[in-house]
Amino acid sequence: MRVAIGNDHSGVEYKNELVKYMKELGVEVVNFGTDTLDSVDYPDYAKMVCNAILNKEVDYGVLICGTGIGISITANKIPGIRAALCYNEYMGSITRAHNDSNVIAFGARVLGIEVAKSTLKAFLETEFEGGRHQRRVDKMECGC
Repeated sequence: MRVAIGNDHSGVEYKNELVKYMKELGVEVVNFGTDTLDSVDYPDYAKMVCNAILNKEVDYGVLICGTGIGISITANKIPGIRAALCYNEYMGSITRAHNDSNVIAFGARVLGIEVAKSTLKAFLETEFEGGRHQRRVDKMECGC
């Protein structure tokens, strides 16, 4: 499994922890995030991660900003992306199972790293259930 990760300046250390954790899980990580604390614009990093997903360079994406709100809103503006801002394991698994989300977002300033790790693990280990959920995902894609 290949996962793209992107972050702004508020998520550098958080990203580094999640990259290390994913590698421990055997996940190949592609880093699109900034590695400095210099102020940057999170939409630029969201776009890079989402393009990697749409171009099938990676399977999933992880996005990090201060709250996770702005970067997830940005990602969800891109057709074909279903980003979920998650803050517990249940949300991490249910967004994959029911929404076939391909991006998970975190807020580095509002969610502890250990909770983020367990939430990310649930996200990566959960399969999309399909069935009645596919009909709903299809409606999301057309804006219906």
